[in-house]
Amino acid sequence: MSTKPTKISLPLQLTFLIFSMVLNCMGIVILQLSQEKIGFDKLGFLESFKDLPIAFISLFAVNFISRTGTKKSLILALSIVGFCSLILPFAQVFWFYKLWFAIIGTCFAIGKICVYGIIRNNFTDQKSLAKTMNSVEAAFMVGIFVVNVVFGSLIASQYSEYWKFGFFLISLISFFTIFLFSKAQIIETDKNLKTSIASHLRSFNKTPILLFFAITFFIIFTEQSFNSWLPSFYKNHLKVNSFFAIQASSMLAVFSYIGRIITANVIHRFSLLKYYFLCVLMIIIILCSIFLSQYFSSGNSDVPLFLFPVIGLFLSPLYPLINSKMISQIDNQKINTFTSVIVIFSSLGSAVSSILMSLLFENQLLMYYSLYILAAVMILFALSFLYFKHHSQKN
Repeated sequence: MSTKPTKISLPLQLTFLIFSMVLNCMGIVILQLSQEKIGFDKLGFLESFKDLPIAFISLFAVNFISRTGTKKSLILALSIVGFCSLILPFAQVFWFYKLWFAIIGTCFAIGKICVYGIIRNNFTDQKSLAKTMNSVEAAFMVGIFVVNVVFGSLIASQYSEYWKFGFFLISLISFFTIFLFSKAQIIETDKNLKTSIASHLRSFNKTPILLFFAITFFIIFTEQSFNSWLPSFYKNHLKVNSFFAIQASSMLAVFSYIGRIITANVIHRFSLLKYYFLCVLMIIIILCSIFLSQYFSSGNSDVPLFLFPVIGLFLSPLYPLINSKMISQIDNQKINTFTSVIVIFSSLGSAVSSILMSLLFENQLLMYYSLYILAAVMILFALSFLYFKHHSQKN
């Protein structure tokens, strides 16, 4: 069976767009619920209801996907997301948000494994794989932008009390994407091949792979510090209104999208090593500039308003760059298991980041917001240095 990659690129991008919207509405939910007198300590653990199911379900999802097929599994996950987005606007109690994010997290675990598996099986050479990976990850940034613009506009309008009905748009896109997948032909891993998760996991017990998982953890750790908490930081520390606070995340997503689009077009012209570390160093420079501006101006500087979104330009390429490099080296039979471990470390990075960030908010230590993120980026730099050094020695 053959397939045209161009025909599956759009539904793959829409899939990440959808999951981006339901995952990154967290910042809006935190902002809105915090105004309903729900403490940041409770809101900080809300993200764990999304991330921990992602971690726990990932390995179990591998066998389910292997038996059911990536296409059917992905359609099932999108169907659940579409249905859940239809009913969320009618929720009136806090515990339902916990349940909703747990379901969304489970669907994302299945969805991401399926998407990575489809990319690995349908894009054979490393160039097309890296380009597709960047375009799909870029769609994730578009999702952040769209969800913040849509919900931000609703919140700022005279219909602000109906902001939750913006989830109807997510439901509509979900059902449209299901339609596209139902018409697409996709090359899948042979179902007759037995999936031995234990043996696959043992094969990942190598220094470069373990370093890769640690790098993934800290990249997502850093990203989530922005995606879920930047609106609340803008409103609570920089004292801007809710609409502007939400649009800060939109601008972060715009710069992130631009960063991934640029990466997709220049990745073959520059050294991966130099490009990667240039991005990391630029993040460090910007974060240092933000902290110094706040420190010397007693926290009244407007510099963070404009510099925080620019970080997305350099932060966004890191994840697809390191992912495409490693995934291209993994056997097709092991890709689902490998992706599930990526999902586990990503979700743990997100959950830990949100819990620590909630402590900063709860204890009113927002002056150190940029310094906290800078510490994570420094660790990321050190891990990345070890990872690329090991690869250079091996080659």
